[in-house]
Amino acid sequence: MKPIHDQNRSYWMQTAGMPSFAPLTTDAEADVVVVGGGIAGISTAWELARAGLGVVLLEADRLAGGVTGHTTGKVTALHTTVYDTLRTQRGEDAARLYAESQSAALEHVFEVARELGTDCDLERRPALTYCEDPDGVEALRAEAEAARAAGLDASFVTETGLPYPVAGAVRVEDQAQFHPLAYLRGVVEDLVARGGRIHEHTRVTEAHGGAPRRLTTSTGTGVSARHVVVATHHPVFDHARLATRLTQHRDLVIAGPLPPDQDPQGMYITREGGKRSVRTTPLGDGGRLLIVTGEAFAPGTGEDTEAGYARLRSWAQEHFPGFEVSHRWAAQDNSATDGLPVIGRMRAGGGNIYVATGFAGWGMTGGVLAGRLIASLVTETEDPWAALYDPGRAGAVVGSASTFLKAQWDTGKHFVKDRLDALGHGTNGPVDELRPGEGTVVRAGGGPCAVHRDDQGELHALSAVCTHMGCVVAFNNGERTWECPCHGSRFGIDGEVLQGPALRPLERRDPAELGLDRAPDPGDHPDA
Repeated sequence: MKPIHDQNRSYWMQTAGMPSFAPLTTDAEADVVVVGGGIAGISTAWELARAGLGVVLLEADRLAGGVTGHTTGKVTALHTTVYDTLRTQRGEDAARLYAESQSAALEHVFEVARELGTDCDLERRPALTYCEDPDGVEALRAEAEAARAAGLDASFVTETGLPYPVAGAVRVEDQAQFHPLAYLRGVVEDLVARGGRIHEHTRVTEAHGGAPRRLTTSTGTGVSARHVVVATHHPVFDHARLATRLTQHRDLVIAGPLPPDQDPQGMYITREGGKRSVRTTPLGDGGRLLIVTGEAFAPGTGEDTEAGYARLRSWAQEHFPGFEVSHRWAAQDNSATDGLPVIGRMRAGGGNIYVATGFAGWGMTGGVLAGRLIASLVTETEDPWAALYDPGRAGAVVGSASTFLKAQWDTGKHFVKDRLDALGHGTNGPVDELRPGEGTVVRAGGGPCAVHRDDQGELHALSAVCTHMGCVVAFNNGERTWECPCHGSRFGIDGEVLQGPALRPLERRDPAELGLDRAPDPGDHPDA
């Protein structure tokens, strides 16, 4: 039997059958170059190609293989408790515009699926934000009222389709869920049919010039274009210093078959208990796949993800008796400190760079919305929602000062404290005690060193200093990755970039030269 970490691939990625594309090998020109092949990048490229522009899309790995491929696939305008917060902080007009734009994105998914004839398990379902603790009821009543005032078909309820009681819930009708990669497969095929060019395994590393702007890749080839769209989750070209306004978090996901008569008939989420999100999707045999998300944590903080998976599995089996895990994966999202996605023109970059980020876990509507909004900006078409999501919007920092300052404090703390912690570990002890599959950060070769022992007992060593802004990475034991606590960059055991904003791999080190190559003694472990 394969070790469990080899099975850490999402259900969507296992079943989508996304087309593949060759890397960029020669220089190219286009009206627009889109960097990032998730739902935001693909949607934007498609909207622009449909408007008649020449588009090149560059993806560092595989299309939809990052955040989009690890989503839960909810397509909804109910985003936990955003409306009461928006109404309080920005006024009723902002809440109404948010509801209108997110709902328009939801309906656009249906329109696109119909237009392209895409079979993507698109289903209408109600969306519910619930609480089990009675102390949370008043906040949900306020959210239901605010969502209804913003234009959603929202109500406060105490009965749901869940197999356990709740104290209360916000319910919004006529939301949706789908197979996100099956949907995007249809969009990608139509993008190519319209003349769009796609290159996978093509990492952009630099941007030069103004208009046109040339993007250079890690192999030295490049694309010149009048407009550049950065849809890389965390922006790789951060001219607007968005890193200071974005926070990262990861969620664990488990999934397994569920008899149809146990389907809760909706999409559910609660912030209680480390967050729990529940939905189902159809299986080919007529059954349903239950998808449960939770155990949210910040990347790079040394969280025991194996323990998190165990807690999530225990919770699912308690609430859905007989449930067994068939798939598991993890998702990463980022949020702007003022709670709104960041979509639009980055003025600090010269006016022809556009960005889409900060979807706070709601990237299915956010990505589709970004495609339409950025296309309207590039084609100079009026968009009623542009000001709400503008990267340079007034009050983006001031209106969320406490959240903004906490994000800066956390980043600074990791930058200093993690270095000191690493310096506290010598080159013995922690490395000698590593079992196969484990990793740690120690002092070796004059600085922090990331050390992992593979299943065969061989040691692998890397610099533990993130190549983005110099923070020290930490080991994720559930996914066997190195993660940065400051801005969420993730690296494989070989040091290669799995997720930005880092553009360069971690520097490889020789364990023997560092004196780290002593094999573990089974006698060191009492339970060996």
